[in-house]
Order: sequence, then C-alpha cells, then structure tokens
Amino acid sequence: MSSHTTYLARLREHLDALEVPWEQGAHEGETVATLPGERKLRTVVSLLLGERALELRAFVIRNPDENHEAFYRHLLRRTLRLPGLGYAVDASGDVYLTGRVPLAGLNEMSLDELLGGVLTACDEPFNDLLRLGFWTSIQREWAWRVDRGETTANLEVFRAELEEQTPSGAPDSVKP
Repeated sequence: MSSHTTYLARLREHLDALEVPWEQGAHEGETVATLPGERKLRTVVSLLLGERALELRAFVIRNPDENHEAFYRHLLRRTLRLPGLGYAVDASGDVYLTGRVPLAGLNEMSLDELLGGVLTACDEPFNDLLRLGFWTSIQREWAWRVDRGETTANLEVFRAELEEQTPSGAPDSVKP
C-alpha cells in the first residue's frame, strides 16, 4: 500500500472515529466531509490529500449583494484568529475557507481541532455575514412573506430587527 493510500485510509478512519459523515470526492485523494451547524445548516468540506499536506476548502457564503467593504473587512479581521485557516474569494466573489496542514502531524486530535476551526469559521459569523451582505434581500423576503402570510421560520433569527424596521411588525397570521 502506498503512503498516499495509507494517509487517505487514516484520514477516513479518523473521520469515522469522530463520527463525521464523509464520502469519496470527485478527485483522486479527495474526501468530502459534512459538518452540522447552528447558524448555517451544514458546512461541506473538501479534504484533498496531497503529497505532503492535506488541503481543505469549505464554502462559506456566496458573493454579497451589498456592503462589500464592511463584509470583507469583517472576514479579514476574523482571519487573524484562525490558526492555519483563511478566507478566500473565488472568481465569482463567493467566499471559501481554505487551509493546508502537513500530513506528518495529522492524527485524530489534530483533525478534530482542524474541523472544529472550520466549523467555527464557517458557522459562527454566518448571520453577521448575512446582515452585512444581504440585508436588503432579507428585508424584501420578510416583507413578501409577511404580506402573504407565509412562514418566516428561516428568518426568525432576524425577527426583532425586521419587526423594528416595520412599524406594524408581523401580523399574528404569519406562520413562525
């Protein structure tokens, strides 16, 4: 068995031990793990095994509609607190979290810490990023749902702010 195959098997064993769901990725040496979130429903992480390092990439949020400067400043400030991880933007402006760790030190504990960092970096700022980059869309969606008596369940986290901006608030007929 080659060392690449050994590292890949070990990575997947560690994911199993940590009870992190995973599947084989589309590329050779790629494993795709799914992390459950609180603010963001889930974070999908591509773990790509290289010759000497494990590279990771996780989608954070799409290109913001507005307030770009504050949005990216927020991400850059958070990057200062991310050991071995950083935010990146693709050609479409979508935000990803990236990282690279040496294979030599990869064990169950270091993988757990790494995935914990990924989850924190993707999940923790999610609502703040929505406020910064998509607030106008959130307001329009809220108004549309309230006007039609549709559910506002996935906007509940913003309810107080949205009702504060709407003089009458949400009618009682709105489904939570």
